[in-house]
This record gives sequence, structure tokens and C-alpha cells, in this order.
Amino acid sequence: MTTTIESAGPGSEVAGMNGTPILPPLLGDGEGKYRILVLGNSGSGKSTTARVLSKILSIPFISIDELHWGPNWYQAPAAELIEKVQKAMDDTDGSWIAEGDYMHKLNSYVVDRATDVIWLDPPLMLYFPRIFTRTIARLLGFAPPCAPGCPESVREAFFSKDSILWWCLSQHWRNRRRNEERMRWIGIGCEGKEGDGVEREGVPRLEGRRRMRRLAGWGEERDLWLDAVRAMRKAE
Repeated sequence: MTTTIESAGPGSEVAGMNGTPILPPLLGDGEGKYRILVLGNSGSGKSTTARVLSKILSIPFISIDELHWGPNWYQAPAAELIEKVQKAMDDTDGSWIAEGDYMHKLNSYVVDRATDVIWLDPPLMLYFPRIFTRTIARLLGFAPPCAPGCPESVREAFFSKDSILWWCLSQHWRNRRRNEERMRWIGIGCEGKEGDGVEREGVPRLEGRRRMRRLAGWGEERDLWLDAVRAMRKAE
């Protein structure tokens, strides 16, 4: 049985039991800049959430999917992907919102540079129908592909080991374990739950202040948190 590591709640303010300062929904760098990484399994709502944040905060959106995939399903090697991600960051004024993981190629490259890490962890039964519907829409041409020049086919969608549907199902629990391990190191509200230095799920020890939040449930937590971000932005 997997033990879920809970983060602080989704509202506009969180405080530790020991009287630590109340925190806003986004930490930023203390100088008005926000570098946000949105994590989660395929179909969990990363792109939608990141684009909403981009509009609320008026800062650039970086799709790591689009940097990784090239025409005809070309996959950028690790060094090339890191270079592309760094260039995308350099092209901003110091604030950005990125979505996607690619830990097997980026390791903790983006996490280390983020002021805030947002983990979307909805139930599989909520987001699998959503990714199934999105796949059908892409096959019928009613939705754009995951990256330019990467059209999906019926064979790839339903009869291939590289199917996004199979990936979503097979990675749900692994993705959760991996992000639970990250929460041990940098999760807000997870003080005292640090790992023991043993690498699990390929997640090395993460350094820096606690800056990761878990937004779970059927969407209410995410919506409340986004409302808190809007209120914070309005008050600035």
C-alpha cells in the first residue's frame, strides 16, 4: 500500500504547526519573479493549468513537450533538450511557467531552477477519460497534436506499446511514487519527512527551500488554488 505524502492545502495561505510564516499560493523569488514547473501524469491537466497561470501572471509558457518532440516524432537527446529548455528560459525576463517532466533526460534541471513546483495528482478515473477523448479528437483533427508535425494514428493510439493511453495507465502509480519522493525533499508542509539519501524511482536528493505543492482530488483543490493565485495577483 502506498502512503501518500500530503502537502499544505490549496488555499491562498499555508502555515506550519510550529508557527512558521504564512505562505502565499506562489512563493516566487522574493523579487517579483516566478519560475513555475507544473508536474503530473499525461492527461492530468498540466498544459491547461500552465496556460491559465500564464494568463493570470502574464508570464511566458514553456511546453517541454514541444521542445522534446520534433516533426515525425523526432525525440531530442538529453543534451539537446537541456539546451532548448535553457534557451527558452533565457528568452524570458526571468519569469516563466513550464509544464512536463522528462526527468530521464532533464534530471532535476528544471526543478532546481523553479521557485515553485506544482504537482497535479487527480484520480486516474477522472483524467483517463479526458485523455481518451483528447486522443479521439486528435485522430479526427479536432484537436492539435502534442507537438507540431507529430500526428497520431489509430495504430499508435490503440495498438502500440508507445500509445499515449497505455502510457497514461502504466505511469499513473509510478508518477505518483516519483512525485511523492520529490515531496519528501521539497514539499511544503512535509518538514521532517526527508528521504534517507537512497535514490528511489530515479529521484535524487533535491536541494533548496520547500517549494512543491500537491493538488489532488477531483479538481476543486486546483480551482481553489488558482483562485488564490488570482487574488494574490490582484493584490500586487
